[in-house]
Amino acid sequence: MNEIACQFLVIGAGPAGYVAAIRAGQLGLDTVVVDSAKPGGTCLNIGCIPSKALIHAADEYFLLKEAAEGRALPGLTAGTPGLDWAEVVAWKDGIVNRLNNGVTGLFKKSRVKLVEGRARFVDGKTVIVTSETGEQRISAETVVIATGSEPIELKSLPFGGKVISSAEALSLRTPPARLAVVGGGYIGVELGTAFAKAGSRVTIVEASVEILPLYDADLVKPVRRRLEALGVEVMTGAKAQGLAGEDGDLLIETEAGEEQRIACDSVLVTVGRRPVTEGWGREELVLDMDGPFIRTDETRRTAMRGVYAIGDVCGEPMLAHKAMAEGEMVAEIAAGHRRVFDHRAIPAVCFTDPEIVSVGLSPAEAKAAGIATSVGRFPFTASGRAMSLRREDGFVRVVARADNHLVLGVQAVGAGISELSAAFCLAIEMGACLEDLAGTIHAHPTLSESFQEAALGALGRALHV
Repeated sequence: MNEIACQFLVIGAGPAGYVAAIRAGQLGLDTVVVDSAKPGGTCLNIGCIPSKALIHAADEYFLLKEAAEGRALPGLTAGTPGLDWAEVVAWKDGIVNRLNNGVTGLFKKSRVKLVEGRARFVDGKTVIVTSETGEQRISAETVVIATGSEPIELKSLPFGGKVISSAEALSLRTPPARLAVVGGGYIGVELGTAFAKAGSRVTIVEASVEILPLYDADLVKPVRRRLEALGVEVMTGAKAQGLAGEDGDLLIETEAGEEQRIACDSVLVTVGRRPVTEGWGREELVLDMDGPFIRTDETRRTAMRGVYAIGDVCGEPMLAHKAMAEGEMVAEIAAGHRRVFDHRAIPAVCFTDPEIVSVGLSPAEAKAAGIATSVGRFPFTASGRAMSLRREDGFVRVVARADNHLVLGVQAVGAGISELSAAFCLAIEMGACLEDLAGTIHAHPTLSESFQEAALGALGRALHV
């Protein structure tokens, strides 16, 4: 058996793992990263990147369709648009391939060795990697577990046939005529919206009282209105029971306790994701667990010295950018730097229509923590830029301490609002106060002015509303 010894070993080449490996290589550590799939993990291959590509393609097609039907910007018309979804998917795959090659190139640039295969722990310093060409034994001084997450499968709706996960949804050769989405979280609503724009008749089934249950009602309202305008049927307080009948209708139990069938060609199950904590030899290690996650401290060290866990496998929020930040941190710790993880400014972005951004504390969360706040909100109905874009459905809200005006959180909903997330995070990361935001000159006319205006509102000095 071939044997390799290194300083820094990463299990998993997703956003957490590949960033950890690249940063470790940059810092001069002899680094090996192991994965059985292409570099990039779920996010790059079957998640964040391909889904945003298809969402954009659906948006573009829908705009053309609106113009053809005389519902676009006054004065604009267009002929009947065509949609070759297979070609769109091929374009999406091209983007993924480019990024795969980009990560591989960064490994080479940072002198990181990529080992393809499935790793299994022998002990806290050693793994056996199995591939088509045989087995390799790899030992390391520092080991990082970055095994990611996978879609949750319902017992009543196991994946297969017409029941698909988000991964299969991103590779469909054509939009299903009738699509039932089980789970109204961000993945279900994002993809449901995209397929509705591409021509599918979409029904979203959510067990909670509202879709996007992690966001407050004010942020969700514009999304609900848009779904209604797109013809998407939303059924809340409803539970999927399985498939029924010869045609395989989706059987649900409504909030009133009644059974109902939804005719569909595909059932997309998006009820969440779970960390991958099995299949790589966890039983050979002495790790503490926190529910389904591996328990770590503020440096992402596990209960075993020299063993770290990062990304989805170590806890919420299960987001790529949080995983990347953890990967960078543990590499620097292994190289002798002093670092701890600060989770206060991790943005949550929902790429729905309109988009949602939330970072830091909401008004309700601040109240629950016993913090008196000043809250400012600026609606896009008062924004000249939003009017010129024909997208007035949204707002920016700033939450700050009442005593010293320290910014605690920012929430926003609106078309393209995800691009302002960095500004929101930076304000919290840098310890900005309302006066800092209000005193910063924002370009006019831009949507970013709404950030300044919300701060002015919180100070009682609103100018344009």
